[in-house]
Amino acid sequence: MTRNKSEQLFERAQRSIPGGVNSPVRAFKSVGGTPVFMKSAKGAYLYDADGNKYIDYIASWGPMILGHAYEPVVKAIQEYAAYSTSFGAPTRLEIEMAELIISMAPNVDLIRMVSSGTEACMSAIRLARGYTGRNKIIKFEGHYHGHADSFLVKAGSGVATFNIQTVPGITAGVANDTLTAAFNDLDAVKKLVAQYKGEIAAIIVEPVAGNMGCVLPQPHFHEGLRKLCDEHGIVFIFDEVMTGFRLAPGGAQEKLTIKADLVTYGKVIGGGLPVGAFGGKKEIMQHIAPLGNVYQAGTLSGNPIAMIAGYTLLKELINNPSIYKELDEKTEYLHKGLEKVLQAWGQPFVINRFGSMISVHFSDKPVIDFATASSANNEVFKKYFHAMLNRGVYLPPSAFESWFLNNALTKEDLDKTISATKESLEDIAKQ
Repeated sequence: MTRNKSEQLFERAQRSIPGGVNSPVRAFKSVGGTPVFMKSAKGAYLYDADGNKYIDYIASWGPMILGHAYEPVVKAIQEYAAYSTSFGAPTRLEIEMAELIISMAPNVDLIRMVSSGTEACMSAIRLARGYTGRNKIIKFEGHYHGHADSFLVKAGSGVATFNIQTVPGITAGVANDTLTAAFNDLDAVKKLVAQYKGEIAAIIVEPVAGNMGCVLPQPHFHEGLRKLCDEHGIVFIFDEVMTGFRLAPGGAQEKLTIKADLVTYGKVIGGGLPVGAFGGKKEIMQHIAPLGNVYQAGTLSGNPIAMIAGYTLLKELINNPSIYKELDEKTEYLHKGLEKVLQAWGQPFVINRFGSMISVHFSDKPVIDFATASSANNEVFKKYFHAMLNRGVYLPPSAFESWFLNNALTKEDLDKTISATKESLEDIAKQ
């Protein structure tokens, strides 16, 4: 499989774009080699600049639940683009989108549209601080809530991929207000709450982690966090940028039967277009301007093209609830197939799966937090990634990212992926 055009494009890109990419993980530095430049996508497949075809397990990092270029979404975008791509004024679409999300998501009374998941999480933290009058937050090691200053302390995703433990440009004051604990370690959180009693505004968590690979919450962990927040007047924030509307119509809140105070969304609610949102209890949300004094604004918030794309996608999910069952079944089928192949290979591995999120860790211990995810054999992952890429399977180019399945994947695609894994592991064994 040749990728000459990708190589040429990457060389050209580096002359005008830092590192040749507009988001760091795309640079392939974690896995080595040249990033693949994509030209088009349809259904479960990506097509690169050289015309190579790949089975896609990124789904644009989550939102392409029904596959790429899903016809109803494309048609809706085309129709509404003729009206204008932006107004800078309210539209009926924003109301309909807000009403739809509120009807689907538990415990959301009011919701504010923004332009990205980063902006949603940043705004939710500001709101929590304004509501409580406190400054400190607790986040979890390896969890990624976007690139706002408060979140880049011991973060996952690209920060973990590049092993950037201290990010230049983050002031000491901001870093000091961000407390961290290991995911799934409730005792550590309790100690922080006791140590900083009356100072913590919020606890923010990826309910199912996707930025250190797929890592599941341990039993009763979220229940324990919910209880702590209730006891100490802390705002409990679910970052559902990845899990929202992917794991269930009501996201992780519904799937885990946990109610958060604030929830952040992104990706999915724009059908792949740049969009985000944060919402929650009226008691808290009414502190956002213009109702309250916590300021947040954005020229492209509620952008009509993003709204119609997301609205169309979410309506499809509501009208066809069997999609979630189908996705779960496909992911389980892939899990079992990969597991069988990896067991025959004979080397240590762990497969984590929740709904349509899954990841393979070359580890000899359970992967339950950032420390155990980091201790996996990422050299083997690099070899595995490239062997799969050369067989037409596009995995996340980092061991610290979840795979996301889309419902356009067929049994044949899954079987090809399992077969490609068998062949890839055989190649690795020979090296």
